Amino acid sequence: MLQDTTLPGASWAAPPGGAAARGGAGRRGAAMALRAVVLGPPGSGKGTVCERIARRFGLPRLSSGRFLRQTEIGALAKQYVERGLLVPDHIITRIMTAELEKRQGQPWLLDGFPRTLGQAEALDRICEPDLVISLHVPFETLKDRLSARWVHPASGRVYNMDFNPPHVHGRDDVTGEPLVQRDDDRPDAVAARLRKYKEAAKPVIELYSRGVLHSFSGTETNKIWPYVYALLCSKIPPVRAEEEN
Repeated sequence: MLQDTTLPGASWAAPPGGAAARGGAGRRGAAMALRAVVLGPPGSGKGTVCERIARRFGLPRLSSGRFLRQTEIGALAKQYVERGLLVPDHIITRIMTAELEKRQGQPWLLDGFPRTLGQAEALDRICEPDLVISLHVPFETLKDRLSARWVHPASGRVYNMDFNPPHVHGRDDVTGEPLVQRDDDRPDAVAARLRKYKEAAKPVIELYSRGVLHSFSGTETNKIWPYVYALLCSKIPPVRAEEEN
C-alpha cells in the first residue's frame, strides 16, 4: 500500500534554522528556492523519480553518480563502485559540497547524496534541505529488479530486462555500446548490497524525520509517482503538465 507518512494538513515543516526561519519570505519564496533530496535503496526507482521531478518541476538534478563519472576525483571512486562498495564519505562529500557551494541560494534536487550520516551532516552545514523524499520498496522486489539490471558504464543509463529493456538486446539505446551487469547486481551479491544500504541510510532517515521527511511505499514506480507529484505540486508549481510526454 502506498503511503505518505506526513499527517494531513502538515505536508511541509521547516527544521529549526531551515528555509522558513532563514528566509521568512513566505511560501512563494521557499518554493522558488526549493532544495530537495530523494533517498532510496538500489533498485527503488530513485533515478526515475528524480528524472521526472527534474523534468516536471524544472529543478536542477545533481546526481552524485554523474559527478563521479565526470570529475577527476571520481576516478578515485571507480575502484569502490566497481566492487559494489559505498564510496568513502570524504570523496563523495568533497565532490558534492563543491557543486552545492556553487549553487548557494539556488534550487536543486539531490540524487544519490546524502547516503550516510556523515554526508547528511556535511550537507546541512551548507544548506538544510526543505524536502526529503524516501522511497520504500519490498526486499524481494528490489532483489528482482537489481538482478535484471544492466547499465551503460560511460553514461550511467540503466536498463531492466523485465520492464525497461534496450531496443537492441545487450546494447545501449543511444550509443549502441555494450551493456554490462555490475558485479553487485548479480543475484548472489544483491542481498549484501541492500543490507549495506539499509545500515548506512537508517541514521540519515532518522535525521530527516525532524519534519522534512515524506516516505512513500510501493512495488511500482508508476504507482508511487502520482503521490510524489502531488507532494511536489504543494511546494512548487510544475513547469510541465503531468499529462505531457
